[in-house]
Amino acid sequence: MTNPNAVVSDTQSAIGMAITVAVNSSSLYSPSVPSSPYNITLFSRNKFPKSTIETAASSAGGHAGLAKNIAWVDAMRASSPTRNSSEDTEDKKAWIMKHPSALGVFEEIMSAAKMKQVVIFLDYDGTLSPIVPNPDQAYMAPEMREAVKNVAKYFPTAIVSGRCRAKVYNFVRLSELYYAGSHGMDIKGPSSGKHQKGNQNVLCQPAKEFLPMMAEVYKHLLEKTKDIPGANVENNKFCLSVHFRCVEEQNWSDLADRVKFVLKDYPKLRLTQGRKVLEIRPTIKWDKGKALEFLLESLGYANSKDVLPIYIGDDRTDEDAFKVLRKQGHGFGILVSKIPKETDATYSLQEPSEVMHFLQRLVTWKRGVLRSH
Repeated sequence: MTNPNAVVSDTQSAIGMAITVAVNSSSLYSPSVPSSPYNITLFSRNKFPKSTIETAASSAGGHAGLAKNIAWVDAMRASSPTRNSSEDTEDKKAWIMKHPSALGVFEEIMSAAKMKQVVIFLDYDGTLSPIVPNPDQAYMAPEMREAVKNVAKYFPTAIVSGRCRAKVYNFVRLSELYYAGSHGMDIKGPSSGKHQKGNQNVLCQPAKEFLPMMAEVYKHLLEKTKDIPGANVENNKFCLSVHFRCVEEQNWSDLADRVKFVLKDYPKLRLTQGRKVLEIRPTIKWDKGKALEFLLESLGYANSKDVLPIYIGDDRTDEDAFKVLRKQGHGFGILVSKIPKETDATYSLQEPSEVMHFLQRLVTWKRGVLRSH
């Protein structure tokens, strides 16, 4: 269970308290790290879980450099699979059986919500807005904004994104929501709201000590990648995103090499992949799953059976939240994808338009419940 004192007002700013208490250069990578009040695990570099890329490289012996390079390109390709023109393959049918459409089983989902507080968590890119070539133009449709606004009238609602919090707020512009930017490393509560039992003046920044480092690495990445056509380095405050959606595939290896070259001098940062994006984050065990847990606690539902969290997202970073819900045994993850993917989500939706339809049905369902009482 998390420390209840981890939910604080902006004026107290005491979350810097507990989470940043252990995040300093002297203790972050020591063999024995003192436990923080919010149970943040701080990894030493040599103890951090190996990725499939590192494993592939180590198995190649003397050709580790080549293997690692190939593995990175393969991982970049795998993280951004192309759409299959054949929608009715046997694999797709089997996957849908395992992860049925949340619209098709809507009544089943709502039957689990009876007598419980539904809490909605939404990714942004690819969930509320389409994936676009220029990430600065990932605008949500007015109809989607209206759907999210209506959902927030009846359910506590949070946007959990890899984008920096300020940027995702500028896209959504709904002050009644919770916003968790930088993959949950920058959380802020709504300026107004009526749902929460706990403290709504939430501020959580578990990687605050990394800000100077992230700003420094951002400048290095801009310089190092500036002559690769289509490469776009985005500063998301507590994480950095190197978008390669507009980069020719033959240049992916070069781009990955340059990013890794910059990071070799920063052992406290780690590199992961999203949908046609390389992401650089602090090496602390904090992700969208931790953000979900933190927000539920902020709302007064820590370890509660009276809540039904529903998390909707399309990216591999959303899997951390799906895993938390599956482990808790209540609540549902919904993956947004047109193609089969390995996932811990329970249900699926095809694209943002279906997400909007699902949100609209939630509102209709809630209004019906209120009318019947």
